[in-house]
Amino acid sequence: MTTVVTDNCRGCRFTDCVSVCPVEAFHVDDEMLYINPDVCIDCSACVPECPVEAIYEEDDLPDGQEHWVDINEERSQETPNITDTLEPLEGAEDKREALGL
Repeated sequence: MTTVVTDNCRGCRFTDCVSVCPVEAFHVDDEMLYINPDVCIDCSACVPECPVEAIYEEDDLPDGQEHWVDINEERSQETPNITDTLEPLEGAEDKREALGL
């Protein structure tokens, strides 16, 4: 089992989760974050840190979100590792409000 970043991260890219990851499992592109399942130790420290509720334990993924397991695995192999926080993307706060969070 692993922890998975889902679509709520797209366009926001809040990185609060990165700062609590003890094993540097996060990767980043221009739109969002991904978790490398081979590095993740399933500690779940990142789950409550996400302000847009984009991170789930694999077993807790909402219905219809299971495809994010494969996306995280694939994209984490293709994108750089991130260990420091970044500023959220422009419009991230608006997206969070639109999500009702």
